[in-house]
Amino acid sequence: MVTPAQHDTAAAATSTTTARRGGHVRIDAVSHRFAVAGRGERGFLARTGAAFGRLVGVGRDAPSAGAAPAAPTELAVLDDVTLDIPPGQLVALVGPSGCGKSTLLRLLAGLAQPSEGDVSVDGTVVTAPHPSRALVFQDPNLFPWRTVLDNVRLGPQARHRSRLDADRVRWALDLVGLTPFADALPATLSGGMAQRAALARALVNRPRVFLLDEPLGKLDALTRLTMQDELLRLWQAERFTALLVTHDVDEALRLADRVVVLSDRPARVLADLTVDLDRPRDHAATDYLSLRREILHLLGQDAAAGTAPGGAA
Repeated sequence: MVTPAQHDTAAAATSTTTARRGGHVRIDAVSHRFAVAGRGERGFLARTGAAFGRLVGVGRDAPSAGAAPAAPTELAVLDDVTLDIPPGQLVALVGPSGCGKSTLLRLLAGLAQPSEGDVSVDGTVVTAPHPSRALVFQDPNLFPWRTVLDNVRLGPQARHRSRLDADRVRWALDLVGLTPFADALPATLSGGMAQRAALARALVNRPRVFLLDEPLGKLDALTRLTMQDELLRLWQAERFTALLVTHDVDEALRLADRVVVLSDRPARVLADLTVDLDRPRDHAATDYLSLRREILHLLGQDAAAGTAPGGAA
């Protein structure tokens, strides 16, 4: 396998050194709320009725019959979340659907600002996106008219560094095993290969913080297991700090150094559990099963706690 050092040019040497260190992530007393125009059917009907009234010329402020105007309100998503993640650690976030896990990643990516508290990397408060923090979603989101190679080099192109970072693009493709498919279009790729391309697109920037929002959630069971091994290999090779959102408790325990369990919305930290188990993880080990039962209990899934790893949770 080709190493970054074999591809680095002198001009890019300072940004692609082989000695890597992930970022130190701090989430300090973060609470977050979304402004919403209205809740439920009543708010929706009020907005729809008012829009229809304006469309037919009834009047700008005329409400629909029988519907009161929707009062602006806020939806609390995160509640006083504090986490300290040392450089190079892989942390899994688990919790009920819609509790705010993805919102936490968006705050760390700089795509939004917390309503209260701060998120920081290496002591610098995050206020905007930066190539050193990469976010990978459940869908690969590849441009269908661009080849795998052209999708991966989007980041360098956006920063007008295509020529300087050409070797780094080739290194990223090699790292995820897609060099033979560099000229392929996304439509010809399997689900796992498309997600590898998405990972390469993020890795080309050599991120120090890798934010993974259920990146394997739509893959079939066998491909998902393969990609879990792939993610672990990439993390061990690059030593970035990683936050992985997942609904799969076994995936969290298989990959992570720590598993943070969040409550229902607004999310609070219910538990921050250290997974002090050797890799590869033994799903039949007593300590593994004990952690699994504890996490499922915290998630209100006591019935699933008795199922074998890999079963419904």
